[in-house]
This record gives sequence, structure tokens and C-alpha cells, in this order.
Amino acid sequence: MPQLIAKQLIKILEENGFVFIRQNGSHWIFKDHKNNITLPVPVHGKNNPIYKGTLSSIIKQSKLSKEKFIK
Repeated sequence: MPQLIAKQLIKILEENGFVFIRQNGSHWIFKDHKNNITLPVPVHGKNNPIYKGTLSSIIKQSKLSKEKFIK
């Protein structure tokens, strides 16, 4: 699994139906209204990498395939 920066991760989520709904500190909260999934994304600078374990957790919570995150 390649390392993604926050900006790339947000773009992938938005392309797959997630919408930014609010911000709580350094975490942006996205929601997929179709599947009723709420997903926090840590944004500690848009160009900072998302740690591998955190990215894996976000992928599992989003219920999207890993292939969507590999580009």
C-alpha cells in the first residue's frame, strides 16, 4: 500500500461519494449519505503523509476497496 498525503486521500473519498460535513480540530469529518458512513480524516497539513495504520483503518471504515486507493 503506497503512502498517501491528506490531500490525495480527501480527493479519493470525495470521488467516491463522501462529503465534507465539519471539522473537529485537525480532523475533517466526511459522510457518505448513501451508506450512512461517517469518517474522520486527520489533516495535519494537507501535504503531510497519513500513517500506514491510520490509512488502513480509514479504508476499512469507508468500506471502499483498496484498489481505489492505489493509483
